[in-house]
Amino acid sequence: MEQFKITKKSGEQVLFDEDKLRLSLESSGANEEQVMKVLEELYTYVRNGMSTHKVYKKAYSILVKLSNRTAGRYRLKNAIMELGPTGYPFEKFVGALIRHRGLSTDVGVIVSGKCVKHEVDVVAEDDKTIMVVECKFHHDGKGKSDVKVPLYIRSRFTDIQNQWNIEDKIKGRKFEGWVVTNTRFTEDAQDFGKCSGLKLLSWDYPLHDSLKKMIDESGLHPLTSLKSLSSKEKSRILDKGVVLCKEITRELLVESDINPRKIKKVLHEAKCIIDCIE
Repeated sequence: MEQFKITKKSGEQVLFDEDKLRLSLESSGANEEQVMKVLEELYTYVRNGMSTHKVYKKAYSILVKLSNRTAGRYRLKNAIMELGPTGYPFEKFVGALIRHRGLSTDVGVIVSGKCVKHEVDVVAEDDKTIMVVECKFHHDGKGKSDVKVPLYIRSRFTDIQNQWNIEDKIKGRKFEGWVVTNTRFTEDAQDFGKCSGLKLLSWDYPLHDSLKKMIDESGLHPLTSLKSLSSKEKSRILDKGVVLCKEITRELLVESDINPRKIKKVLHEAKCIIDCIE
């Protein structure tokens, strides 16, 4: 294929990396035939200097025609970014991911520390582990959580741990403090997390148990993955406390004032993202 340059958000021009796009398509569940069809059509569309956003948006639109489920998974990163603007839907989503691993969870709770009270995004526990989780939601995909974030949160979690030790709430279980972000951590933040025992979770970190991997393995995709819903419609449903495709029902869509002619399409797309066989 003829090589061409694409323009990143920073304005930097780089050679289009077909392997990177192929990997992204494959990790979303696209089979080899679908990948080849996307690339074949994409090369008739792209022009030298085109923005990265336009190239990947076109790849997604091609994938939609081939598979709703795979397309929904492919645009997962953008879907996570749409779990704003307050960040509370992201907290609920993280709570659902942790609950899928067998822990009971509470989202948005006030916890007493030894010194002061703390608002904690997620508290999760089972018979072996008790976790406190802070979620850092960024509206800008380029935003990173630097070392000041885990430094501050570590002190809060220590205050909570000290009080729980006094109350014997931990009861011999492992205490874990987590910081979860929808974007990335700086290297300093990652280093501090390793050194202090604080668990950091971001879109692609840690490598073998990242946020993306947790979502793919759980099959819990956010409703913002649905192309058949507009941004305003998604917001109305998120305002009802619903964040997952699996939670979408006909009754919910009616209550959310979704056009009756669109409901069947939304339900079909949600079902495909969850469990359609390719």
